[in-house]
Amino acid sequence: MSPATITLIYVALAMLDLAWGLFLTILNYRSVAAHRAELPGALAGTVTVDEAGKASAYSLAKMRLSFLEEPVTTIVTVAAAASGLFGLLDGAICALVPGQLWRGVLFMASVGALSALLSAPFSLYGTFGLEKRFGFNTTTLGTWLLDALKGAILSAAIGLPLLALLFWFMDATGGLWWLWAAAIFSVVDLVISLLYPLAIAPLFNRFTPLEEGSLAGRIRAMADRLGFRMGGIFVMDGSKRSRHSNAYFTGLGAVKRVVLYDTLVSSMSEDEVLAVLGHEIGHEKGKHVVKMTLASIALSFAGFWALSLLAGWSPLYAAFGFPAETKEAILLIFGLVAGPATFFLAPLFSAWSRKHEYEADAFAVKALASEAGAAEGTTGATGTSGAAALSSALIRLNRENASNLWPHPLYSFWYYSHPTLVERLAAMR
Repeated sequence: MSPATITLIYVALAMLDLAWGLFLTILNYRSVAAHRAELPGALAGTVTVDEAGKASAYSLAKMRLSFLEEPVTTIVTVAAAASGLFGLLDGAICALVPGQLWRGVLFMASVGALSALLSAPFSLYGTFGLEKRFGFNTTTLGTWLLDALKGAILSAAIGLPLLALLFWFMDATGGLWWLWAAAIFSVVDLVISLLYPLAIAPLFNRFTPLEEGSLAGRIRAMADRLGFRMGGIFVMDGSKRSRHSNAYFTGLGAVKRVVLYDTLVSSMSEDEVLAVLGHEIGHEKGKHVVKMTLASIALSFAGFWALSLLAGWSPLYAAFGFPAETKEAILLIFGLVAGPATFFLAPLFSAWSRKHEYEADAFAVKALASEAGAAEGTTGATGTSGAAALSSALIRLNRENASNLWPHPLYSFWYYSHPTLVERLAAMR
C-alpha cells in the first residue's frame, strides 16, 4: 500500500468519525430542543418546569460548543498529520537534539503543548463562559492555570520515565518487546491506581475525613454489614471548582477511599447519601472495577501488539511525513489512528458500562432496604425504601447538575456510560 493511500484512508476514517459524531449530536440537539419546556412523565412532581428548562438550555449550550470544538480540533489535527507537519517537526528536532530519548521527549512534549493550545480556548470558554452562565463554575483563572501547570508537571514526572522504559524495551527485548512492555505498563497502571488517592488526588483537591456523627456512623455500619473494606470516608472540596455534585470510591485494597463531594454532603439527606454510596459499593461487589481493569489490561496488550506490527511498516511513516522511522513517530501515528479506526466500538463499551450501572442500582436498593430492616429489627424488607432513597438521590443529582432529560435514544445508546434518569427510575420500579 502506498503512503498516499494510507493518508487517504486515515483522512477518510477521521472524517467519518467526525461526521458520525456530529450527526448523533444533531439528533440529540433536536430531541432536547423539541422538549425544551417539557417534563418526562416519570419526573412529574419531582422536577419543576423551570429546572427542566435550565437542564435543556444547559444541554443545548454544551452541544453548540461541541459543534464548534469537534470540527476545529479534528480538522486541524488531520490537516497537520496529512500535510506532514508532524513529520517536519520531528525532523527538525532530530537535527538539533542529540540522543534518541531526548528527541522523543521533546517531540512528544511539543505535540502535547500544541494540543493543549488548540483546546485551551474551548476549555476556557466552557469553564468561565458556559459553566459560569449556568451558575456552576466557582473556580478562578489562577486555579485553572495552576491545575494546568500541576497536570503538565505530573505528566512529565510520570511520562518521561515511562517513555524511556518503552524505548528501552523496543531496543533491548527483540520481537516480543510489546509483550514485556504491555505487562510492565499494566503493573504501572495498577501502582498508579494505588497511589492516586494518597499522592496524586491531594495535589488538586483537599480531602478531609467526614465529621463524626450520624452520617459517618451509618456509612460505617452499612459498609460493615456489606463487607466493604475501606481506608476512610473523605469529603472533597469540589465546590472549589464547581457546584456539580458526585461521589465515588478510589484506590484498591486497603487504601480504597470513599469520596463525597462537599456539594453532595450539604445538599442531600442522609438516606440519599447512603443510596449513592450503596451504588458505589455495588460496583465493588459486582466486581465491576476488576472487570474493567482486566478489560483495560487486555486492550493494553492488544494495543502494544498492534503498535509492534505497525512499527516496521515504512510506508506508514512516509504517509504522515516522517523522514525516518523514529520511535516517537510511531507512537504519535498510533495515537492519531487508533481513535478513528475503532470509533465504532464505542456503543459496546457504553452498553457494558450501563449494565454495570443497573446492577449497582439494584444492589443499592437492596442495601438500603437491608439497613431499614436492620434498624427496625425486621426481616424480609421489600426494598421500597431503598428504591425511594436512590430515586430521590438520582433525581436530585440530575436536577443539581442540570443533566439532559431528553437525550436522543441513538445518542445515549452510542455514548452514555450511564442509563438515562428515566431508564434508571423505570428499572427500579
